[in-house]
Amino acid sequence: MASDLEKREGTPLPTSGPTSIPQKRVLDDDHVPAISSPLNPNPDPKLTKAQSHDDIPAMAREKRTKKESLKKRESKGVSAPDSVRATPDPKLVSNEPTLKDSSPLRYKLAPPKPSDFEPARAPVFTHHHDVPALDGTTISFYETSEHVYNKKNFHYTHCIADPNFPSSFYYRQTEPEPHGSHISFEDAATHMYLDQSGRHITTDKGFRMARANIGVRQGRWYWECKITRGMVKTAEGGKIESHGHVRLGFARREASLDAPVGFDAYSYGIRDVEGQKVHMSRPKDFFPTGEDIKEGDVIGLEIQLPSENLHRKVVQGQYNPAVDILDDETPSAEGPNIVRDRIPIRFKAHIYFEKIDYHTSKELEDLMNPSPVGASGTANSAAEPPNPNHQVPSLRTLPNSYIKVYKNGVLMGTPFTNLLAFLPPASKPQAQVGAREGMDDGMLGYYPAISVFRGGAAECNFGPDFWYPPPGYGTKDTDGDVEMTGTDGDTVTVVSEKPAGNVCPLSKRYDEQIVEDIVADIVDEVDFWMQDGCRVIDRTGGRDEKADVTVDIAPGREEIKELVQDD
Repeated sequence: MASDLEKREGTPLPTSGPTSIPQKRVLDDDHVPAISSPLNPNPDPKLTKAQSHDDIPAMAREKRTKKESLKKRESKGVSAPDSVRATPDPKLVSNEPTLKDSSPLRYKLAPPKPSDFEPARAPVFTHHHDVPALDGTTISFYETSEHVYNKKNFHYTHCIADPNFPSSFYYRQTEPEPHGSHISFEDAATHMYLDQSGRHITTDKGFRMARANIGVRQGRWYWECKITRGMVKTAEGGKIESHGHVRLGFARREASLDAPVGFDAYSYGIRDVEGQKVHMSRPKDFFPTGEDIKEGDVIGLEIQLPSENLHRKVVQGQYNPAVDILDDETPSAEGPNIVRDRIPIRFKAHIYFEKIDYHTSKELEDLMNPSPVGASGTANSAAEPPNPNHQVPSLRTLPNSYIKVYKNGVLMGTPFTNLLAFLPPASKPQAQVGAREGMDDGMLGYYPAISVFRGGAAECNFGPDFWYPPPGYGTKDTDGDVEMTGTDGDTVTVVSEKPAGNVCPLSKRYDEQIVEDIVADIVDEVDFWMQDGCRVIDRTGGRDEKADVTVDIAPGREEIKELVQDD
């Protein structure tokens, strides 16, 4: 491990940066923070435009020399319209200016406050209203506050100061309560109301969307959703009465939260009206005639994605269907290239990592609005349908990928196949100073998503105990049986306990993400520690006489500046 890390080059110095702490200003209408920060130093409007698709060198940079790193994801959030913010202006401290993509960008930070070592806090719940449940009980919905929301261009995750890290990188990722898989409080549109478990959601506004705190990158996964407020048939003539509407499905990071699931090319949804499937705002019949989704129905969603090994071959233009389709499950000798450029930001009682989010591409906008000349004003690259070998990375699809839909345990069919790829360069960070192309921060993937409309409400169940488990779920898989002979000569068959067909509950994915976060934090810290000469440096701003100062760095700020979000 050490031999691989010693081959790394130094972190590049930003070409420009602010020289003083900026004053707070109101965000512009596009939700782009107008205040300088290490990830957003005085952005030029020209730099915020979406870039064209990647070239071959950009694809090649996706591979990481650090082979021992594991995949990792992030979630949760920041920045809202009519809000003001002020982020810190730390100094970059790396003394090796030639490292390009294998290490995160590094900044000089102020010493942590004592409160920075305290566990992350859950949002504040304020009771908003009650609705009757289907079983005669009452569901209490709450308005969440004291947290930030993910908005366009920037993404935020909870972090905590860690006294065990030996370098000047003080913070690691963490998770607040409620622990476990649930709808993300930060990764949701405003004016959405949840219960305190984070599994039940509604709104009194128009269509809004919320994503779960778990994302799928490979494998087969299942979750389900119960409609608790929606369409219902009346006793008089079987007429349909609406108490609101619900849509559900899967959405990528780039999908808009202020629109329903299936609005754009970054999400796939099922609508309650006639059980239609929706992608790129095009409803199409899917459920059998006479079927729809009403109050009390449980909709199960199963997603399958190929291995990340095959996925990377697709996005790098190296996919050969004659060979690679049989090599889907072969483990890769090289781990995913997870690089996270981020910096701590304060928000009231919380500490968040701020990072630049991924942006929509003009090619997928053109795909949504097909014409001889696309919506971007250029020749429409979507003339060739999306496929695994498309010339444009964002229009490449994943072989053997699909989404299946169940209603009350009965398979309705497979509305979506050949899902669009999402690993870089198919997805790219927002073009701003400090954002590097081709970076996978571990959070890319397909997230369970729910949209509600004017009173519609739904309850998520990510397992492992489902209302209507998928066929074969929870049964013993005898394909992997192993016969063992005991000392008494008896033969014992050891049966694996995994679900048949390797269909996993999404609750298990939450546990995987925690492991990925821990490993990625350790890998980053070892990287920085080696840049410090493998010695503990002064983490106290000169207040600790026993600390060993091994690097010459500029003085840090007196504190990390706060983000302020208006209600």
